Amino acid sequence: MGSGGFVAGLIIILIFAVLLIIAASCVKIVPQANAYVVESLGKYKATWSTGIHFKIPFIERVAIRVNLKEQVVDFPPQPVITKDNVTMQIDTVVFFQITDPKLYAYGVENPIMAIENLSATTLRNIIGDMELDETLTSREVINTKMRASLDVATDPWGIKVNRVELKNIIPPAAIQDAMEKQMKAERERREAILIAEGEKRSTILVAEGKKQSAILDAEAEKQAAILRAEAQKERMIKEAEGQAEAVLKVQNATAEGIRMIKEAGADQAVLTLKSLEAFAKAADGKATKLIIPSDIQGIAGLAASLKEIVADDVKKEA
Repeated sequence: MGSGGFVAGLIIILIFAVLLIIAASCVKIVPQANAYVVESLGKYKATWSTGIHFKIPFIERVAIRVNLKEQVVDFPPQPVITKDNVTMQIDTVVFFQITDPKLYAYGVENPIMAIENLSATTLRNIIGDMELDETLTSREVINTKMRASLDVATDPWGIKVNRVELKNIIPPAAIQDAMEKQMKAERERREAILIAEGEKRSTILVAEGKKQSAILDAEAEKQAAILRAEAQKERMIKEAEGQAEAVLKVQNATAEGIRMIKEAGADQAVLTLKSLEAFAKAADGKATKLIIPSDIQGIAGLAASLKEIVADDVKKEA
């Protein structure tokens, strides 16, 4: 009896524990940025959002847990052929977000694989209409076209493609070698252009410097000539003023002498002698031509008479 009671008690405890575990399993807490798709007897029932939820044991189950955050998938390189028949490898990065957990759960078997295959086929279609050079310089155009195409295709799956980026574009080795040579030639051409431009600017600057120097030299010579002319003019003016002043003084002195002679009562003979003295001074070895008045004989006779008078006076005194 005691053993049977113990066994019964143990069974009750086990049943209670099982019921407790079952009850605990029926309580579901959905974390933030997640959603649970719940089925009832294998049929879609509801989508649980963030919070606490309860399900009926053995009848309802969580079919799939969906992450609602934006996700990033890096797909391996895909071989594509351009319009000019160049084969290259391009790998893409897709940023997507699940917007409808129900469509995501029942829309496609493997959504990530479906997106990868869809991106590969879409990329081939876009690159097939473009040439190599256009492909290498039109990343943004390719990204936009791929995002639009993938977004439309994945909409029935409850997936929104936010962004598509071309991670790498890997052309064949021969094309890479040709591109490197082309880039090297382009760099050398730009370098030559820059050197030529520098030499041109240097030549222009040197010519401008010489021009400015010549202009400054001519201006300086002009100013010096003006200053020399001004100095010579000033000197000539001063010399002329000095000569005029000397002439004026001589004339004043002559006039003063004549005035004094007149005041002293000198007769015509004295005035004539003074005139002779003036002729003597004028002919004092400096004049090359001397103009003598027509009455010079009268003046000479007057001089002889004066000489005789002076001689008689000397005799008388003796």
